[in-house]
Amino acid sequence: MATLFHGGTLFDGEQYVGAAQVLVADGRIAAVSTGDAAGQPLDAPAGTRVVDLEGGLLAPGFVDAHVHVVQGGLERVRCDLSGLDGREAYLAAVRAYAATHPDLPWIQGGGWAMAAFPGGTPVAADLDAVVPDRPVALPNRDHHGLWVNSRALALAGIDRHTPDPTDGRIERDAAGQPTGTLHEGAMQLVSRLLPATTDAEADAALAAGQSYLHSVGVVGWQDAIVGKYVGMDDPGPAYLRAARAGTLAGHVVGALWWDRDRGLEQLPGLRERRAEYTHGRFRATSVKVMQDGVAENGTAALTEPYLDRCGHPTANAGHSFLDPVRLGEAVRALAADGFQVHVHGIGDRGVREALDAFAGLDAAGRVLRHHVAHLQLIHPDDVARFAALGVAANIQALWACLDEQMVDLTLPFLGPERATWQYPFGDLHRAGPRLVAGSDWPVSTPDPLAAIHTAVTRTAYGEAGPAGTEPFLPAQALDLETAFAAYTSGSAWINGRDDAGRVRPGAVADLVVLDRDPFAGPAEQIGATRVRSTWIDGAPVHEA
Repeated sequence: MATLFHGGTLFDGEQYVGAAQVLVADGRIAAVSTGDAAGQPLDAPAGTRVVDLEGGLLAPGFVDAHVHVVQGGLERVRCDLSGLDGREAYLAAVRAYAATHPDLPWIQGGGWAMAAFPGGTPVAADLDAVVPDRPVALPNRDHHGLWVNSRALALAGIDRHTPDPTDGRIERDAAGQPTGTLHEGAMQLVSRLLPATTDAEADAALAAGQSYLHSVGVVGWQDAIVGKYVGMDDPGPAYLRAARAGTLAGHVVGALWWDRDRGLEQLPGLRERRAEYTHGRFRATSVKVMQDGVAENGTAALTEPYLDRCGHPTANAGHSFLDPVRLGEAVRALAADGFQVHVHGIGDRGVREALDAFAGLDAAGRVLRHHVAHLQLIHPDDVARFAALGVAANIQALWACLDEQMVDLTLPFLGPERATWQYPFGDLHRAGPRLVAGSDWPVSTPDPLAAIHTAVTRTAYGEAGPAGTEPFLPAQALDLETAFAAYTSGSAWINGRDDAGRVRPGAVADLVVLDRDPFAGPAEQIGATRVRSTWIDGAPVHEA
């Protein structure tokens, strides 16, 4: 069936067009009329469905360039703390979930915010009070820390004599006793004991996650970890089952997990999984390398050490999970094998090490659309290197605000100069690399409009205090066209979808209809925009 969209405005994937009509037929854009012609009826076949935009905006559907859909779906159906605020609310939810699931051997879920606890580190004693009889393991929102109870610590054999792993840290009291928070690689000490996710659970999680993404206008994505990682089972088989069954609606790229404890000997296995998992709308053609941790727990890799609360340098400069030489070897080998490389880089050293690795590629190795995600701190000397090396900047814009995590757990430990290097989206844009965008859900909401709001205003829509009122480094804001382009044509490009992400004749009709035109209103109201409908191949997959 053909569909005619009229009565509103258009963002075409690159620029704001204004008043427009768009005709869709056979899953593709058939015609676009703009300007003076926007009010003239398009020649539509009989039986065409007519969608009145009612003054809203039509745009290419959003593409999330860094997300964890099965993981997010699992958290939604388990003990979900992501929509709650504060220690008491978390503990009440854990108590209630445990009471209504008496037969579960482990309590799993997650989504707590580090800012809810002193120093960002909750304690086992709190969980012991609400679940004394079973182990509890709850990752935080960024999945770089795990909150466990005493039963979980005992089952894992973690005590004052347990050494920290080389890629993580056990939070301890003054006597050396573990207190209940495990950072980075230390999470594996407990997560290795978790029950395996069943196929039915994984399939339900993927379906729930996909439905949620459609509700916020997302039509495709890159899943940033396809493999086993700290308690997460490999979501690849769930994607393959959905692709074969025809229930995977959007086109998805899977980033296969690079095991940092292994080397180039894992390449044959990655090739096999690429061939095995790639089917229909799912392509396992990228590889994810996590080069460092996160700033809030002191594991993001910095060129200079973190500060203590008094502003003095410490002995900690974070973790490079791969030695830079090994990282370069991995990137060259992966590119030679035709893999796109997707690197997690948070700290300025982690980002620099990633760029150094890409600098070792020849011209043939640079055409695979490699990207570095997160980019919290970039040394000013490295901003221009993205464009020079042909590396895309994969931004999670929602984090670029003065929320509690930034104010309490980041700024004091970076110092005034480095604090100004954070999320330099404006400088990146001016330097010319391709910008792509994602959410990292379930770390944060998958709503692209919330992220676009922050990208443009450097505030968080609807939040009280500095996060919602005081722009964070406003010189690094993006204009609205650039932010929309990053989340549409930019992210479609990073997924190799050159026929998507734009509204022009011949393009795939992956579209989103918004309830208002954010280009016509004040920037402070971008985040109030809601999705009316989401379309893939010209058919609705979500209608509010």
